[in-house]
Amino acid sequence: MAPHYIAVEGPIGVGKTTVVEKLAERLDANKVLEDWATNPFLQPFYEGSDGASFQLELFFLLMRYRQQQELVQRQLFAQATLCDYVFEKSRLFAYLNLDDSELMIYEKLFTLLAESAPRPDLVVYLQAPTDVLMRRVQTRGRPEERQLSEEYLGEVNRAYNHYFFHYSATPLLVVNTTDVDFASSAGDLDDLLRQVRSMGKGTQYYVPRGSVKP
Repeated sequence: MAPHYIAVEGPIGVGKTTVVEKLAERLDANKVLEDWATNPFLQPFYEGSDGASFQLELFFLLMRYRQQQELVQRQLFAQATLCDYVFEKSRLFAYLNLDDSELMIYEKLFTLLAESAPRPDLVVYLQAPTDVLMRRVQTRGRPEERQLSEEYLGEVNRAYNHYFFHYSATPLLVVNTTDVDFASSAGDLDDLLRQVRSMGKGTQYYVPRGSVKP
């Protein structure tokens, strides 16, 4: 049996939303998807506008908090739930994008809100090298990401790897996505679902079948 509340995480372009949507179909689960496109500060942030980083991160923090509270208030956990982020993502990006004075304010707000954020039963961390992520970002062609540099994406990727290397809050499944496409490979998706259903405590590492070279 799969865990009841699963969060899928990973750097920009790794395929979080696709995995959530595909797994939700198989598990007949509720989906919680980050509504990144409604953030009005995303384009100014990528263009380097003054003050946009702080506005961007505050907007995302409050949006994620609202989504998580709706989960609890509407008792959606009666149904299995998949989410395409963990709440701590907010802090990870804040430390990448904010200066010290902004972080001081942000940290106080984050700490206050994080106390009531529900904890997943399992986190699935999707990994890929930065060059692979960059190709995926370019292929999907979101207008907001045209200014995204490989240097910044590399910083994001390193931050994720560091965070999950030290992660112990919940069971963690680390998935190498370098050579697989869960959107089109039913076999790889079946294997991933088996891994999710068989997860116990601690951290496990998984290389999908499509990643194994003959």
